[in-house]
Amino acid sequence: MQTMPAHAAHHDDREIETLEEFDATVSARGTLAGFRVQAVDLTDRTRELLTTDTTGAVFLGCPMREEAAAKVRSGGALVFPPVPDLPFDPYRGLLYSPDDLFASLADGYESTPDARAHAWFQRTRGDRDVYASMLRAVHDDSVSDALDELLSGARVVGVMGGHAMLRGTPEYEGAARLGRELARSGLTVATGGGPGAMEAANLGAWAAPFDDGTLGEALRILAKAPRFAPSVTEWAAAAFEVRARWPRGGRSVGIPTWFYGHEPPNPFASHIAKYFANATREDGLLARSNAGVVFLPGAAGTLQEIFDNATPNYYESRGEPTPMVLVGRAHWTETLPAWPLLRSLARGRSMEARIALVDRIDEAPDALKRLGG
Repeated sequence: MQTMPAHAAHHDDREIETLEEFDATVSARGTLAGFRVQAVDLTDRTRELLTTDTTGAVFLGCPMREEAAAKVRSGGALVFPPVPDLPFDPYRGLLYSPDDLFASLADGYESTPDARAHAWFQRTRGDRDVYASMLRAVHDDSVSDALDELLSGARVVGVMGGHAMLRGTPEYEGAARLGRELARSGLTVATGGGPGAMEAANLGAWAAPFDDGTLGEALRILAKAPRFAPSVTEWAAAAFEVRARWPRGGRSVGIPTWFYGHEPPNPFASHIAKYFANATREDGLLARSNAGVVFLPGAAGTLQEIFDNATPNYYESRGEPTPMVLVGRAHWTETLPAWPLLRSLARGRSMEARIALVDRIDEAPDALKRLGG
């Protein structure tokens, strides 16, 4: 079964991201000097803040009482106060969970934090306000930091594919089986975090710890709401029904974006790194797929990802080339002939031995193993 490293063991030991870490640090070390405290509610820790050295500390979006804030500032700390009236926390220390983004789904998707963050983005993206763009950048940087902490030491395989793939289709089931097999082989599945092929691969990883019949039952429940339009609410509710029936599923990562507002995140990724900047998200997803990437049939987005991934493999700018497996011979040689171009690009370079085209989705795991040596 795939393992994902525990959060706290791997992050920079000067970073404090939970109240438990704050209490442990104060009691074990007796100082906060030089620490970074990120999005921790310190309203009830006034006594500790008044009596602990905070020289050179930085408090990012930590609610605290005014006397505590005045004292830590005068003690040589930098305090970035929480930003009022935002539908997201720019300083968040941890990745999102599906429950975070879909909170209050019962009142309709429009009322969820995910939909509200997207609405804020739509309102602010075009007005060239340096304050709004700074908040987005700080948020995305915090998300990248949390993602690196989560994936430290993990072998990550990316599964790319379009959002148009419908629940209830053989293609969707195939992508789910792929996710399950990759997860069971010890890999951490990472996707673009949206619907369609991305959701299917995250669902497969979710189903990995359970017996083989679970996935079939889950697919039947999901087929009741095959697409996310017109109702994201119904589409997401079907996914949460599956999660409620089989809690504590396998872990995987979804890396979606608010840039594509028509595309909600899927609830089967246990950890969601959601970005405002799509370019940061695309590059980050591919850069972290250190065990290779499987490309299922898709359109413009998937095509872009193939060559976003091919470029560092061509120049070896991230070290040795990583495996690339394209699934669907007709799709990648006739419909969108990316394969001939990729093969020509790779010829005579070390990436040539790391690319493969397979016809069927069930051939992808073996191809990945073969290319990965």
